[in-house]
Amino acid sequence: MPTYVYRRKQDKNGCKHCIDGFEAIQLMRDAPIEKCPECGGAVERVIAPVNIVRSDKSVLTDKNLKRHGFHRLVKEEKGRYRKTT
Repeated sequence: MPTYVYRRKQDKNGCKHCIDGFEAIQLMRDAPIEKCPECGGAVERVIAPVNIVRSDKSVLTDKNLKRHGFHRLVKEEKGRYRKTT
């Protein structure tokens, strides 16, 4: 289930909870939350960036490919490839 971020609407009163913003786990088909659960003030859903974690190590190393049963193909000439490890 996606996590949505909400904050108070512009030019509306609110509490610290909705001014700072809060997260809500909802189904995609659920209607957006319209009121702050703390103070009842008007809130809106905010588009938040997705957090993608990438490790420092490349998953395409020869050792990693071999361990998972794959092979790296190296292009030798037009239309011809050589399998490594």
